[in-house]
Amino acid sequence: MPLPSVEELARGVRAGEVALLARAITLVESEHPKHAAHAQRLLTELLPATGGAVRVGISGVPGAGKSTFIDALGTMLTAAGKRVAVLAVDPSSRVSGGSILGDKTRMSRLSRDPKAFIRPSPSSGTLGGVARKTRESMLLCEAAGFDVVLVETVGVGQSETVVADMVDVTLVLLIAGAGDELQGIKRGILEAVDVLVINKADGSNVTRAQQARSEYRAALRLMRGREVPVRTCSALEETGLDEVWETVESERAEAEASGQLVAKRQGQMVRWMWRMIEDGLLAAFRRDEAVKARLPELERAVRAGEQPPTAAALEALKLFHD
Repeated sequence: MPLPSVEELARGVRAGEVALLARAITLVESEHPKHAAHAQRLLTELLPATGGAVRVGISGVPGAGKSTFIDALGTMLTAAGKRVAVLAVDPSSRVSGGSILGDKTRMSRLSRDPKAFIRPSPSSGTLGGVARKTRESMLLCEAAGFDVVLVETVGVGQSETVVADMVDVTLVLLIAGAGDELQGIKRGILEAVDVLVINKADGSNVTRAQQARSEYRAALRLMRGREVPVRTCSALEETGLDEVWETVESERAEAEASGQLVAKRQGQMVRWMWRMIEDGLLAAFRRDEAVKARLPELERAVRAGEQPPTAAALEALKLFHD
């Protein structure tokens, strides 16, 4: 089925039509060269309608219950009258070809909720591709009138620091009693986290969750030189979620009142532009006929120890420039 025109997509997205929103995202995710110009026209057309949503990045260690947490939190928000969009980042799909939210049954209630929209983002083989397409999808969701956009990542690592550069508030989900938690969390995400949440604070795990909360608060105070909100909740029992969301809104409101939110979003957009430039230059470099002809021999020479990687890189760049 052919895609609707840019004008039809723009009207449908503005009207909040989920089917046309999904097709608009399909357009911006497309790798086909002929779709690129249409995608940019669509984004330019809809840009004035963006920026109104609360953008939250949600990440955490495997097994922390992110899907259950998002399902419970999203359902709580839609019950309060908010429209919620969930976008997924899956850097592992370079290997698996899959997406963390490919199986929407993991968010069974939210996937059936008329006020919610769930969309996995394919990686296109690179983490940068995920980040770019997720940003574009986020703008389309905002133009469609969603009040909250939740961006989920697969685990703690490079993807979290990328996602932190596209949202207003970064929330990291952890669990207590799973080993040496402080050693298991990457420093990068702790430097970016705005709200830390200890999930599965239920049953016999409540005491451990409270102890972990104290440990994380002290660690973050030492690392960041200030207090970082640490909350506990049980997504399974749906307790503590209201306090978590109040904290998210409070962090965002404080940033908005101080002017930091506007500055943060402006900086994110400029860095997005530069990432697009870098991606475009790399793609052009790889397409260059002279470079393509010479690269196999350069790679062979580097593997054999006949040429330093720096010299090989400079030679390839010179071929591209010439």
